[in-house]
Amino acid sequence: MIQPWIAQLRTPFPGVTTENCLPTSPCDVRYNCIAWAAEDSERWWWPDANRQYYWPAGIPREETMEAFERAYGMLGYNERCDTSLEPGKCKVAIYADANRKPTHAARQLPSGWWASKLGTAIDIHHELSALEGPAYGKVVIVLARPIH
Repeated sequence: MIQPWIAQLRTPFPGVTTENCLPTSPCDVRYNCIAWAAEDSERWWWPDANRQYYWPAGIPREETMEAFERAYGMLGYNERCDTSLEPGKCKVAIYADANRKPTHAARQLPSGWWASKLGTAIDIHHELSALEGPAYGKVVIVLARPIH
């Protein structure tokens, strides 16, 4: 029998299985994936022109890889890197669609798996490639910072 949470994720994320994904929290509308990757579970982060959501001061409010890279850079994620687990480093992966428009972000866990918030839905731990597909596109940038 397929778990209900997997059944709900299969349409937007056809690569998700019980082997590469684990739910970790219930739905929460206060924060999104961009915030969750930044370790902020209190605000919704998005660079909307109407300033409805939080976005770091001084970073252009535009849906570009450059703006997202600069936003995470404000948190110390200034080194471009690969997806491997590296002692002493925290990593954030930014997904984008075919036009390189950012769609999602995930934060690497000490286990090597990744933590994500799925919109207003659940938080999950997952293999990085599990979320690649029609909903989020592919990982296009991975950034690292030293562990504090």
